[in-house]
Amino acid sequence: MAEAVTRTAAVASPPGRAPSAFDAIDPPDWEGILDCVHCGICLPQCPSYRVLGQEMDSPRGRIYLIRAAAEGRIGLSENFVTHMDRCLGCRACESACPGGVPFGRLIEAVHGQIERRVPRPLGRRLLGRLILGVFADRRRLTLGLRALALYQRSGVRRLVRGGRVLTAFPRLEAMEALLPHLAANTPHEPAPVVEPIGPPRGSVGLVRGCVQAALFPEVNQSTVDLLARAGYRVLVPPTQGCCGALHLHWGARDDARRLARANLAAFAGVDWVAANAAGCGATLREYGHLLADEPEARRLSARVRDVSELLADALPEPRHSLPVTVTYHEPCHLAHGQRVREAPRILLRAIPGLRLVELPESDVCCGSAGVYNLLEPAIARELLDRKLERIAGTGAEVVVSGNPGCLLQLRMGLAQRGSRVRAHHPVELLAWSVAGAGGPWVPPSPRP
Repeated sequence: MAEAVTRTAAVASPPGRAPSAFDAIDPPDWEGILDCVHCGICLPQCPSYRVLGQEMDSPRGRIYLIRAAAEGRIGLSENFVTHMDRCLGCRACESACPGGVPFGRLIEAVHGQIERRVPRPLGRRLLGRLILGVFADRRRLTLGLRALALYQRSGVRRLVRGGRVLTAFPRLEAMEALLPHLAANTPHEPAPVVEPIGPPRGSVGLVRGCVQAALFPEVNQSTVDLLARAGYRVLVPPTQGCCGALHLHWGARDDARRLARANLAAFAGVDWVAANAAGCGATLREYGHLLADEPEARRLSARVRDVSELLADALPEPRHSLPVTVTYHEPCHLAHGQRVREAPRILLRAIPGLRLVELPESDVCCGSAGVYNLLEPAIARELLDRKLERIAGTGAEVVVSGNPGCLLQLRMGLAQRGSRVRAHHPVELLAWSVAGAGGPWVPPSPRP
């Protein structure tokens, strides 16, 4: 019963109007639509509007289309779907909006309507099954990564790239280009329980993450080490699963709810829930909305913190010099989704010898946006190129960002340009400083 209530809680259409184009299962909330007064302040903040310059590819334009569909004046046409698909879901419009329009929730609800009711091309459906079916299942993900590691080591990758085999398949080409160098063995997992070093501050459960655990295990290990040094008892619950972020991006809301409920049980009993992937953190903070009729979901959401927030309040000692020039790219779902901006900078400024240079347009999307760089590779590429130009202009040796999707996107672009700039998570730099292993600047370069 709770599921049915949750899925029909929003108002599908305004009273006294023509039948809505949206059905009663998770429609975009009518009150949220009305919050938009079409002032246009959001337009210059919107990445897709920056690239395309079309009104219907701005937040204001999309809300206009959503309202027209809710009022029954238009249907879920091909044109409607195109403009919704071009949204990155970065939520920069929410940071800019003086009226507090919940655009992220509106666009996620619309994506859910589209995915359930609008026939999609075969290629997109297969890509969705691949991404959602693999990343949410640890066994499948491990097997897939082993196969891809063999693909890289065997020399097939060189043949595929040299022969431009995937040129006719832009989405597969984009996916292959994002792959970092993969180890042949299974990534190292942190211990399930790590006791605090020094005076205890409480317990924290680490969100392992799908992409983070598989492709950036060093980030999880650094996170555990730093939290323990800061006085936290760190638990990495083995029963946790995918947070559901990719499913919400895709519009698979029922699957996202199923995953959320499993995580409610996994993280019960800890004082804090720490995420080191911005997309995971933003999704966990939305559990109270996604499972609106389940009080435990609201309680968990209130305990979620980005790892930078916890460490900024309890910086571990000692810290050794790390003489490097760094710039910071703000992940969309950290800056706009969670409104966490200063904490990562506090970590970086606390490292002796490190010089932090502000990045122009630091909170503009790099084009990753979940799976956006696979679905809309041309727009994503233009955003990435703009980001790389801004990074180059800072003169930094390292760009840091607290989200695995951003790191994959940035590393790919930097490698393709032959740039010597490295991309890392901020906790890696802090961990090197605390361990005294990064001065002089010696951490290994990421391999393309």
